[in-house]
Amino acid sequence: MTTSRVLLSVLTVLVSLATDAQSQTSNRPHKTTANDSEAEIKALYDRAAKAFEARDIDGIMSVYAPGDAVVAYDIVAPLQYKGKDAYRKDYLEFLAQYDGPIHIEYRDTRILSSGDLGIIHALERMTGKLKSGEQSDLWLRATSVVRKIHGKWLIVHDHISVPVDFETGKAVLNLNP
Repeated sequence: MTTSRVLLSVLTVLVSLATDAQSQTSNRPHKTTANDSEAEIKALYDRAAKAFEARDIDGIMSVYAPGDAVVAYDIVAPLQYKGKDAYRKDYLEFLAQYDGPIHIEYRDTRILSSGDLGIIHALERMTGKLKSGEQSDLWLRATSVVRKIHGKWLIVHDHISVPVDFETGKAVLNLNP
């Protein structure tokens, strides 16, 4: 009889401890999940697209990490851009080619994140009117590595590319998904 009482008492204590532990866990601050991070990373790309549409260089650059943290590979020379200032110059030259808004559309977007690092890749369509009067409509491949810096997701690496026809050595710019 006493063994049964001891076991019942131990069981009661364990259930009580488990209940207390669970209630303490549910009162803890919300832990960021991968889904939260991925939604924040998608919002980063959406902000960049809106800034492009407005041709807002400061808005575009606001999605990038500060200083020399950025390394970018674009479809134009040079081989790489080191630092936010160098990439900003590239964007200014790009924007100067257009008259009016530049529309950005993403397709087949995938976002992965773990901890304070994430990656986003997508097919990116850019359309707009060039200063020459010609309509531009171009599909690119875009990959960005993002890092959470001071609680905010920022791009630390961009890689923009197009396929190449190895026979001609020229970029293939007329592909559609």
